[in-house]
Formats: sequence, structure tokens, C-alpha cells
Amino acid sequence: MILWTLFFEFFKIGLFTIGGGYAMIPLVKETVLNYGWLTESEFYDFLGICESTPGPIAINMATFVGAEQSGILGAMCATFGVVLPSFIIILLIASILKNFTDNKYFKGFISGVKPVVIALITSTGVMLLVKCIGFVSLKEFDFNPVSSICFAVLTVIYFGYKKLTNKKISTILLIVISAVLGIAVSVLFK
Repeated sequence: MILWTLFFEFFKIGLFTIGGGYAMIPLVKETVLNYGWLTESEFYDFLGICESTPGPIAINMATFVGAEQSGILGAMCATFGVVLPSFIIILLIASILKNFTDNKYFKGFISGVKPVVIALITSTGVMLLVKCIGFVSLKEFDFNPVSSICFAVLTVIYFGYKKLTNKKISTILLIVISAVLGIAVSVLFK
């Protein structure tokens, strides 16, 4: 039963998430918390790991949750569930709807969906920021000095580099810097 539930829930997430992995985060959070598959703290910890490991965030999340719940078969079911909708939709678009982009209904659909995608991605960013600095809920705040210091230093590095060089810093370099910084600040505050 758990295998079917993992497949079906991640299939729904994959089917109704337009805008990629970051737009998917609120749906994954709601699902895993409702089923009790992860605690909120575990969810945010793993989200950080997903974002800094190779591969699409959706696949990483599905694989991890599936493996936590039902081992290798759970990982396979959840991962297959989240990937299948995109696979089917891309096949349909590639084979049937080649000239669909000029269709007024399709253009209307895209125009209607863009604001939702932007809102989902923005809400995910804001949610991660407030959790990073210590908000547990609107009524509870647990200041996290390590995350707050890392966030402040990385913000200065990012914008400082951009100001000095007129280029964006490499995402890979920023991840490596954040990992080293996180370890260093953790050691100092423990």
C-alpha cells in the first residue's frame, strides 16, 4: 500500500507542478508533512541537501522520501511517480502538438500559469529565508546564528563579487564557499 501511495502522491506532484523543482517544494512539503513521512525540520534539512547535490531537486526529494518510507522499492516508486507526468507531457508535445504554441488557448494557459509559478517560487524563497534565520512559525522564533551569519556573508560575497567584476559568481563556487563557511561557522559556535 505504501508503494502505491508514494507513486500516486509524487505522480500528483509531478503532474500539477508547472515551473520546475522550486515550484514543487510547497507541494512536496504539504504531502510529506500530511503523511508524516518527514518532520518539518527533517524536510528543511533535506531540502538543503537536495539543492546542493547533483540532479533535479524533484527527483532527489522523491527518491529520498521513498527510500525513507520503503527502501529501494519506495525510492523507485516515488521517483517514477514524479518523473512520469513530465515524460508523458513531453512525448505528447513532441509528437502531437508541434505547432501548438500559436494557439490562442495555449497562450492563454501559459499567461495564466506564469503568475502562479512565480508566486510558488517566490514563496519557497521567502519560506527558506525565514526558516534559515530562525522562524519556526509566526509565533515562535529560534535564532539560528550559524545560518544567519552564513546567509549574511554569502550575500556580501555574491553582491560584492558582482559589483567588483560585473559578473555573477559561479553557482558551483558559491555552493563550495557556503559548505566551507557553514562548517567553519558551526565549529566556532559549537
